Amino acid sequence: MYDVVVVGAGPAGSRFARSAAERGRDVLVLEKGEIGRPLACSGHVSLDVWEFVPSSARDALFQNDVYGARFHLDGPGSDAYLFYKDEPVSNAIDRVGLDRALADAAREAGADVRTGYTVTDVDERPDRVVVTASGAGGVERFGAKVVAGADGPRSRVRSAVGLPDPDELLHGVLGFDFEPDDDDFVDVHLTIPGFFAWRIPRGQAGVEYGLAVRPGDDAPGRFAEFTDDYGATIDERCSGAIPIGPADRTASKRTFLVGDAAGQTKPFTGGGILYGMRAADVAAREIDPDRPSTLQRYEHAWRDELAADIRLGALVRAGYGVPRPIQRLGMALFSGEIGVHMDRPTSLFSTEQLRALAPWR
Repeated sequence: MYDVVVVGAGPAGSRFARSAAERGRDVLVLEKGEIGRPLACSGHVSLDVWEFVPSSARDALFQNDVYGARFHLDGPGSDAYLFYKDEPVSNAIDRVGLDRALADAAREAGADVRTGYTVTDVDERPDRVVVTASGAGGVERFGAKVVAGADGPRSRVRSAVGLPDPDELLHGVLGFDFEPDDDDFVDVHLTIPGFFAWRIPRGQAGVEYGLAVRPGDDAPGRFAEFTDDYGATIDERCSGAIPIGPADRTASKRTFLVGDAAGQTKPFTGGGILYGMRAADVAAREIDPDRPSTLQRYEHAWRDELAADIRLGALVRAGYGVPRPIQRLGMALFSGEIGVHMDRPTSLFSTEQLRALAPWR
């Protein structure tokens, strides 16, 4: 019997597997397909990502330095409000390569990472959890003291053990134009009801375009209109659900959720790579597989780690829908040099940000 079976080898699952294995846990990771595929997540991340990636993988993953963002209240070519730093604030990276590098790091730490296993059931029992999965050799069952559900926004683990869904699931669409672009700034368009569209230069890898909409909206149609306005040639396209708002419970008796499965994402961008990996480290630290009651320590600890930024991020997102005159006033007030960290809305109140806003700067 394993200490932990991890379902899903995305950033959160692989990070937890690595951290748990480094603590001496016997860890099995089951991934249903090819690691990193299908792609359904942006490759624009804060510089904090490098704290979680082996230094040997950095050069292969890095694509472009980003120094800030141009915010548009209308489409391409419209007036923009520039937010910037004199040094990189984020990077564009190889998103598929990131998943693979993190899974390799989990293997090197001692985790058993297997692909081609589709989990079909999770049965919590008094003394163990039994995970049923279909693989190339047929149906197999794996016993574990606890299970980590890191299997994305439509988590099979979550539904199997009766944990609640995230507050909201948006429909995201990504597309890639392979024409090189090493621009210093991303473009953000507040033209999508309830969310936004974006353009991210990825250096020699090209440009990423994306947007997210509420269920029932015409995501493909809006995406086609957006990219046509840019004159982009989309060479690759993908889509997926984006969870917003963690549920009230992310742990049961012997199962816990991490990453997108738990809704551990930024409400104002939908990004969950860093939040999920931070929560994964909390889980590895707090959960003792021999003491299932420690899952509740994780439940409280990850919220202590992320809740303030998630709450403030929800307020930032609410600003996407305010009347245009108010948006223009806010953009004009805050544009210019910034001191905000893209993953931490609480940095809006940091000394660095207040200094950037000072009229004598």
